[in-house]
Amino acid sequence: MAQQNLSQKLSDIYQCLLDKYGPQHWWPAESRFEMMTGAVLTQSAAWTNVEKAIARLKEAGLLSPEAIMKTDEDTLAEAIRPSGYFNVKTRKLKALAAWLVAGYNGQADKLLPAETDALRQELLGVWGIGEETADSILLYACGKPVFVIDAYTRRIFSRLGLAERDAGYDRLQRLFTANLAADAAVFNEYHALVVRHAKEHCRVKPVCQGCVLKTICGFN
Repeated sequence: MAQQNLSQKLSDIYQCLLDKYGPQHWWPAESRFEMMTGAVLTQSAAWTNVEKAIARLKEAGLLSPEAIMKTDEDTLAEAIRPSGYFNVKTRKLKALAAWLVAGYNGQADKLLPAETDALRQELLGVWGIGEETADSILLYACGKPVFVIDAYTRRIFSRLGLAERDAGYDRLQRLFTANLAADAAVFNEYHALVVRHAKEHCRVKPVCQGCVLKTICGFN
């Protein structure tokens, strides 16, 4: 498919989803560090459970990099228990907090001037931070024009015939970054809409009735 046609198709899909669902107002958080914390906690977890874990961190006064570093692992694990895999996520949060304190004095705002690719490599060097989590931090916490790829993106766009079912992270990410203007607000909304659509229609067992993308979908 020619790049111009692919760009138009991706734009049309975005507009269809936006018309259907409206703005999703992602990422719901009161601070950049809360967004970063949520990006770790949402790994293999439903967002409703992440919200419970974040509320417990706030209640315990633990939603800051300094507090997370100082708190013992058992206490922190108990606070984030609702998010699941709480022991390993405790280690991930401590690693992220230590990185932020060491390199940026614990201030997430200091991440903003950093060059995107360099900051991404730094994040990927933090224990427990993979591509999806790093890109979620870059997009939602830092406002960088990075398209986040997840299982929902892979499912929808492979069914639409725009990506291979087993396409790697970089391949899928390039589908969007090579064919859409680098716009953090659009990338933010697009990803949020993809998640919404995957939950309502493009499930593992799809609900095709009422799907706004049904006419262009090759799934059967």
